[in-house]
Amino acid sequence: MLSYQKLRIAALSTAVIAFAATSGSALAQKKYDTGATDKEIKIGNIMPYSGPASSYGQIGKTEAAYFKMINDQGGINGRMINFISYDDAYSPPKAVEQTRKLIESDEVLFIFNSLGTPSNTATQKYMNAKKVPQLFVATGASKWDEPKKFPWTMGWQPSYQVEAKIYAKYLMKEKPDAKIAVLYQNDDFGKDYLAGFKAGLGAKSSMIIAEESYEISEPTVDSHIVKLKSLNPDVVVSFTTPKFAAQTIKKIAELSWKPMQIVTNVSVSVGAVMKPAGFDAAEGVLSADYRKDGSDPQWKDDAGMKKWSAFIEKYMPGVDKSDNSLIYGYGAAQTMVKVLEMCGDDLTRANIMKQAASIQGFTPDTLLPGITISTSATDFAPIEQLRMMKFSNGKWDLFGDVIDASSTTH
Repeated sequence: MLSYQKLRIAALSTAVIAFAATSGSALAQKKYDTGATDKEIKIGNIMPYSGPASSYGQIGKTEAAYFKMINDQGGINGRMINFISYDDAYSPPKAVEQTRKLIESDEVLFIFNSLGTPSNTATQKYMNAKKVPQLFVATGASKWDEPKKFPWTMGWQPSYQVEAKIYAKYLMKEKPDAKIAVLYQNDDFGKDYLAGFKAGLGAKSSMIIAEESYEISEPTVDSHIVKLKSLNPDVVVSFTTPKFAAQTIKKIAELSWKPMQIVTNVSVSVGAVMKPAGFDAAEGVLSADYRKDGSDPQWKDDAGMKKWSAFIEKYMPGVDKSDNSLIYGYGAAQTMVKVLEMCGDDLTRANIMKQAASIQGFTPDTLLPGITISTSATDFAPIEQLRMMKFSNGKWDLFGDVIDASSTTH
């Protein structure tokens, strides 16, 4: 009898321990903050669907379509993505208003890939104070890679300063006696590029003979181009957004002027910049990139680009495949999905940032061969590699090796 009781107590104890263990692991597995449940992950986003930077709106549309595809495939660990994207017209005050709405009214889990340096700058302190991830922001400002100062903010694309240093190195090697004119947007975006460019030139900053700024509110930069031509530079570097990059290339051609031209990576879209500028006018323009080009036949048999193309045809039929916002939005969304998969059932804001800072060698379908995404607790710059390229016969031709600029940032 006693032995039977002992056995029964032992069995009960084992059952209690087993129950406690399974309950504990179940509790440990499922952790949620506001915006996440067993069935849903609520993601916020802000894009300039209107205003002077509206050509970037396709990024938000691509991300919405990508998340729809993920939902059609069963979601992430069974949870559907609820993607809420608002227009801020590239206006910082509007961005603040929409960010507050997303966090306080819509109660999103985090904000993903909101676009624009001025807009993200306006919301950065608020989001860090609220401890809400401001993740993979769609701007290359160097300030998104400051994990000690802003532990809830992380960039995605290569930083503007890193990119500008690459242009400076290229010019010092290929055109060491150049007289350089710089046209830049008079905000954090343009100033970040200019700072990186000057840092890259170092002691040779005297190569810059003109620095001309414009306001985002100006309808055209034509008068600035006329002024720069009068100074007779042989290189024009345009630290501009797409609308103004297209105007710059077009006006230079109209003036029958033929300086070497460099445009920013954010303004290399064939559809949004080169076509409006005119292919003849854009012939020979230089830039750098980390992404494949959706309109370039060299990628027709590339496995990643086949996936991208199938996605575009099914979820965004009729769009212009030469608009590289479709490439950008896909790559950023694919990275976000990767992080959410890494989170498992711990969908807390802290764990989302922890996983975002633990990516090693991830390669979205749309990145150039040899370019990967890696982060750490002290490195919030996911992509730090680029290749130089030249616009020729209606497309971008890559040249030279992949340049790893991580050594210049840390």
